[in-house]
Amino acid sequence: MFKVSSKGRYAVKAVYELSLHAGRGPVTVSSVAHAQNIPEQYLEQLMPLLKRAGIVTGTRGAQGGYQLARPPEKVSVRDVVTAVEGPIVVADCAGAYGSGCPEAHACIGPDVWIRVREAVDEAMSQITMDRLIKEQRGVARHKLQGLAGIG
Repeated sequence: MFKVSSKGRYAVKAVYELSLHAGRGPVTVSSVAHAQNIPEQYLEQLMPLLKRAGIVTGTRGAQGGYQLARPPEKVSVRDVVTAVEGPIVVADCAGAYGSGCPEAHACIGPDVWIRVREAVDEAMSQITMDRLIKEQRGVARHKLQGLAGIG
């Protein structure tokens, strides 16, 4: 089963939160953790990975924190997940030329799983932080209309 770990999910939530504050300066780890319901200590371990990948920048000091290193439209879910989890793998034989499978030369598996991995990779690449923000605002608006009885 292909599954993004809690590390990947929390990283996406953290970068999403930073995207909501894009262009307004650094945001503290505590603020991000609270806003997205992420354990702060866990988030403190993720931020250096995101920084190393060039997704966020950090500022030290009393007014410090993290902010996006590039605009939200230039940061995809794929960027974030691979920064904290490494390459997307759906099966061992879906690596470079089926390198994880001793039977790759006589097996249809790599052809199937490489295509699945490429499709997942492409889908995650298409979901940018600005797209998530727009979609979530639409979901919130729809929920509010439903609560108010507006159709």
